[in-house]
Amino acid sequence: MQECRYDEDEIYRRLCKIIAPDRISNNPAELYCSSRDASYIKTAHPPFSVIRPSSSSEVSEILKVAHEMKVPVTPRGAATGLTGGAVPLHGGIVLDMTGMDQVIEIDHENMQVLLEPGVIHAGLNEALFEYGLFFPPDPGSSEMCTIGGMIANDASGMRSVKYGTTSSYVLGLEVVLPTGEIVNTGSRCFKTSSGYDLKRLFVGSEGTLGIVTRARLRLRALPESRYLVLASFETLDGAGSGVVEVLKSGILPSACEILDEVAIAAIGLGEKPLIIFELDGMEDEAEIAALKVIEVCEGLGAECRIVESESEQAEIWDKRRMIGVVITRHKEGSVRVYESEDVILPIKNVVRMLREIERISEKFGIEIITYGHIGDGNLHTAMAIDVQDESEWERLFKMSEEIYTTALKLGGSITGEHGVGVIRASYLKKEHPGSLELMRTIKRAIDPTGIMNPGKMGL
Repeated sequence: MQECRYDEDEIYRRLCKIIAPDRISNNPAELYCSSRDASYIKTAHPPFSVIRPSSSSEVSEILKVAHEMKVPVTPRGAATGLTGGAVPLHGGIVLDMTGMDQVIEIDHENMQVLLEPGVIHAGLNEALFEYGLFFPPDPGSSEMCTIGGMIANDASGMRSVKYGTTSSYVLGLEVVLPTGEIVNTGSRCFKTSSGYDLKRLFVGSEGTLGIVTRARLRLRALPESRYLVLASFETLDGAGSGVVEVLKSGILPSACEILDEVAIAAIGLGEKPLIIFELDGMEDEAEIAALKVIEVCEGLGAECRIVESESEQAEIWDKRRMIGVVITRHKEGSVRVYESEDVILPIKNVVRMLREIERISEKFGIEIITYGHIGDGNLHTAMAIDVQDESEWERLFKMSEEIYTTALKLGGSITGEHGVGVIRASYLKKEHPGSLELMRTIKRAIDPTGIMNPGKMGL
């Protein structure tokens, strides 16, 4: 959006008529904290105010003021995003949605839940457990991330192989548009062919089209049994081949994670590249599937171990979730940088991409730590650099560009689950040369003044 001038004092006076002053902050420390997310992106224009609404009507009135006075608005959840999506590039207002955190209704008979966007993912599944239900998307930041953020980025995580992404579970959304209008999309039904599927338009829109204030989500029954198979391979290449062969055998794991030598050593699960297969379902079904995975992987030379204990399974998953934190310290003098770490490939090209990642790492002389949800082709490539060394930053960005462009050449995408945000915005045209302008047309139609999360997604 174009930089514009507005009277901050006048805006504050108008906002105080909408929302209690104790939920509007101009504290410099809060403004600074609200200028960052989990990425390395910084803003040259901090917000002048952080607002914590408690209802859809408050969000609506706030956006009416922002629309009229052309004030940028950046929606924000837990700010666990890795692409700068919650960073207010143009200042203005940060709308902190974490206070709208109520589970409004658990409709267990219809296997669905109605909730507000600030609900934490892990907390939701804790609430659903007593009903024998769960919300399957399973991001590594489960203990922190909000459902609103997951919807905004169409998050998925470790169980997406079998269960799919967040979009597969959104039945309906209440959304406040940039003009302040409140619209309801979708229905209580598991399917409908009535009109445009508008709810899908907002899923993955990264806060550029409006703000989700309520969501109705479809749920699944908890599986009777879960098994883990740990398969250690001699090479990363071999591990990728093992996944392809398992999927070709007809087995559909609920989760399928890859960890290279550095990642696996960092969390203390061995020294060789590892695939974690999770098999779930009815007791006999899950056990048979686990044994089939072992048969396939051992046929490729892997060393396999089956994990039946729920406590040991939980321990392994806890370690897997901590990789992003643990490997920040694996190299003295370096800090892990989340960059180029979310490419996704057609499954047949995963092995080739693993080879290309190794080549790119050698070419630029920076170690790449590879892990991720290989069962659906989603690879995370993390780089550890000395953040005080400008030459390493320069090499990092060149290496990132080569990773993105290589993924696109192999028929992949620049992001599988973390979104475009700021970091990947320049690549959106390369991936969608024929439809990016249509996206911009939709953006202009819904947000004519360009106030909603400006500067994101290249829109």
